[in-house]
Amino acid sequence: MIFDRGTNVQRNDLTIYDNVAAQWWSDDIRWVRTLKNMVPARLSWFDQAIDWNGKEVLDLGCAGGFMAEALHDRGAQVTGIDPAKDAIAAARAHAQETGRDISYTVGVGEKLPYEDASFDAVVCVDVLEHVSDLNATLAEIARVLRPGGTLFYDTINRNPLASLVTVTIAEDTLKILPKGTHDPKMFIKPSELQAALTDVGLAPTKPVGLGPRGLTRKGDFRFGRVPGTFIIYMGMAHKPDPAAP
Repeated sequence: MIFDRGTNVQRNDLTIYDNVAAQWWSDDIRWVRTLKNMVPARLSWFDQAIDWNGKEVLDLGCAGGFMAEALHDRGAQVTGIDPAKDAIAAARAHAQETGRDISYTVGVGEKLPYEDASFDAVVCVDVLEHVSDLNATLAEIARVLRPGGTLFYDTINRNPLASLVTVTIAEDTLKILPKGTHDPKMFIKPSELQAALTDVGLAPTKPVGLGPRGLTRKGDFRFGRVPGTFIIYMGMAHKPDPAAP
């Protein structure tokens, strides 16, 4: 977490996830509903590249479990990890209540507590712009992926427009996200991320845009593919399999 002296705001404040853990699945909090609303949009694109059924998948930065449960419902064997211990407790409780067999762990992306080549896929959404060491996190993702496995991600571009939309408008004006959720200095340009993925031995594909595509009945944003990658972008990166023909 970084203190921004210019605005008197705590930036990259990850305590927000623990603070609302007890209400994560209640649909009472608008910004939490917004995170939930982004899952179908992400998966509508990810689904085109993988059959999740039977795959061992790591949801890195799972928070209270929205993506993990969606992956489970597609037939994946899901493990979720997040540093927010109260959010992890909420994820475990909801999985147990709904009869979903999902393994949850408290931990960070920079030091994953899993053996090499443990997963067929890693899903890492709304996370990379928050980690303390991006290169270490990507190296760990590459390590735990099996040869032929895939990283699925989204993150926020670093430019004045992305800062305006995600911080000034979404956090400060519309209150779609809690103030201080993001530190714009930690946003990542697509070219930077593609280079970093290549450095750890992964082969990235061309990213695509993700953004609002309308409103729900509650007045929350619905999300989907958008033409540009100027603000939020999604991508994939494959781990080469030397044994593949």
